[in-house]
Amino acid sequence: MVTIRRSAGFSLIEVLVALVVTALGVVGLVAAQLNALKYNQTSDVRTHATLLAYDIADRLRANRLAALAGSYDIALGQAAPPGTAVHQLDLRDWRSMLDSRLTSGDGSIARNTNRFTITVRWDESRIASTRLANADGSHLQTFVFVTEL
Repeated sequence: MVTIRRSAGFSLIEVLVALVVTALGVVGLVAAQLNALKYNQTSDVRTHATLLAYDIADRLRANRLAALAGSYDIALGQAAPPGTAVHQLDLRDWRSMLDSRLTSGDGSIARNTNRFTITVRWDESRIASTRLANADGSHLQTFVFVTEL
């Protein structure tokens, strides 16, 4: 009889240890899933930034003469020009897409003869961790695309 009582208590300890090990495994899987979701969202934002840079590059090529004349030059933080000319509409559409698809999205176009540097900037503070912050503590990310017309 004495051995039966010892076995009954031992089984309960085994069950508790199994529950703890299973709980730790589930917590690990949840952490891995959250990281995968974060990196997937970061990748999606970077894809949008790249596509928006290519979009304005295609608009520059379509309106080459105005682009080479400097009509598409715009700085970070500068408002898109008003008006109904093609380059004005292109810049307003581009800025609107930057604002709607990227968090704090902004962009610039700099011309050097027939070479254009397109910069797309956005904020990833909502999805980035503090260890991935820039030296100034911000989470601003930048994509730079250089093309020639």
